Amino acid sequence: MRRLVYYVATTLDGFVAGPDGGDPSGSDFFPITDDGIRFVVENYPETLPAPARHALGIDSEGTVFDTVVEGRGSYEVGLDAGLDDAYPHLRHVVFSTTLPETASGAVEIVRDDPIVKVRELKLEEGLDIWLVGGGTLAHALLPEIDRLILKVNPSIIGSGISLFNGPFLPTLFTAVDETLLPGGVRVLTYDRR
Repeated sequence: MRRLVYYVATTLDGFVAGPDGGDPSGSDFFPITDDGIRFVVENYPETLPAPARHALGIDSEGTVFDTVVEGRGSYEVGLDAGLDDAYPHLRHVVFSTTLPETASGAVEIVRDDPIVKVRELKLEEGLDIWLVGGGTLAHALLPEIDRLILKVNPSIIGSGISLFNGPFLPTLFTAVDETLLPGGVRVLTYDRR
């Protein structure tokens, strides 16, 4: 069965974005570094948005993920950059009760319970499913998350969009891998116990 994998950058204090919820990539607390780009290109090239893939000359299919799921807030980061489908190389599912259908029709807007849809996706043939975020959707899908891959940046911001935004819900994971990048980002991988 396919796994739902929450692969995301976070600060030491557990935030995936600043208080404005915009794209934190390249900010002081989530800098874009050569070693970070190299890590993504070598391990998860399908998680790069289409313009970055094009700029880096990446046209190969994914080896880890073939589907991306995200919430409205995360999806709007791409819309704000002029992309109604930042990941045309992946099946793209957005959970929202308020978004209209996309102009291209390439992105699937799901208005129903995300748990039900993710369970359906997990039963399909294919590679793993990448949960982009954000924190509210991640919390809603926590019962279905099989793996966490956290790119922990050596920064503290004090407030913002939480890694998991929701009520108290203790869930245990086991550490299975750790990679320290030269620039200071620690990539931690955990599987559900």
